[in-house]
Amino acid sequence: MKLRQKLYSVYGFSMFALVFLALLPFFILFIQRKRWHRYTHTLNQLWAEIFLFLVGIPVKREFRAPIHKNTSYVFCANHFSWLDIVLMGLAPPYFVFIGKKSLAKAPLFGYMYSKLHILVDRHSAKSRYETYVRCKEAVEAGKSITMFAEGGIRTDHPPHMAPFKDGAFRVAIEQQIPLVPVTIPFNWKILPGKDKLYVTWHRAKIIFHEPIPTTGLTLDDVESLKNRVFDLIQEELLIQNRDEN
Repeated sequence: MKLRQKLYSVYGFSMFALVFLALLPFFILFIQRKRWHRYTHTLNQLWAEIFLFLVGIPVKREFRAPIHKNTSYVFCANHFSWLDIVLMGLAPPYFVFIGKKSLAKAPLFGYMYSKLHILVDRHSAKSRYETYVRCKEAVEAGKSITMFAEGGIRTDHPPHMAPFKDGAFRVAIEQQIPLVPVTIPFNWKILPGKDKLYVTWHRAKIIFHEPIPTTGLTLDDVESLKNRVFDLIQEELLIQNRDEN
């Protein structure tokens, strides 16, 4: 790794941590009452925008159709980089993540994450049922849901995705709310994978595709909906990265 990249990486991680620590008192304050939780979405957006500005990474948000702040959606995105969590913070409506239970172990961040979002142990039937109940409660409270359909950073060959899991599609159908495919094409070039902790400068982009209605669909339609969304995001990933070359 070149010295310039090492220095940029140290600077990038430092800015990420400093912005988080600066906003942490406000996160802790808004965590205390459930009716205040929605204000943390504004903090997430602020955290993302300040961090990206400080590290000099321009980000473009592209909407293929209107996304309404007062509508509940399931946002379903590809996942190649930890930076995807930051960019998803720029989604317009107030949402909660569904993430792995192990995230709760992260210092400070884990405490905040576990209070605001839905954690699931995929190996536990009880945990999966509790996740279903909490998703239902979140939608009834007017929140959206965000899931990374690959179930984590699983591919070794971006921009080619790992197979999707059923979760996002089951949630959308069970709650009868629109599903929004989300393409995040370049983050793997900025912060590759989960084991390669270095930062390279590259522009960022997040594409919110047209919402797919699920009204009238049943769990028998999970597979076809999953395949439709996988093909859409995968095609967009290849187009965006091909146009880069």
